[in-house]
Amino acid sequence: MSYTLRAHTADIAVEATADDLDGLFESVADGLAAAMCESVPTGGDRFELDSRAESVEALLYEYLDQLIYERDVRLVLPVENTVEIQEDDGGWQLTASARGVPLAEVDAREIKAITYSEMTVERREEAWYGYVVFDV
Repeated sequence: MSYTLRAHTADIAVEATADDLDGLFESVADGLAAAMCESVPTGGDRFELDSRAESVEALLYEYLDQLIYERDVRLVLPVENTVEIQEDDGGWQLTASARGVPLAEVDAREIKAITYSEMTVERREEAWYGYVVFDV
């Protein structure tokens, strides 16, 4: 698993790769946290969330959007993301958890939203690849 933050005009993007789809989602979520904060302190409680969508791209969008929602409601920075994805007849299901670091303990930049602009989720040779633009 790995991610790289990329400059994107007035926004910021994350480019990630992983051996499996679970790891790709975790890497993109970790990239989201890194886009908001350079240094993450210890502490914070884990929380869980679930998402469901018709496509894998829509699932990634919903998942990241939920992380931003949790940030705004719980006032935490979601880090150390874990994800489990399953495909079924109705689409894609995600079960995830994150450690919520209180925003009062970090110097965080606000990511306003996740965009579908240029979003990519695809299998490339032996790894999964993802690219997501964040609206700052």
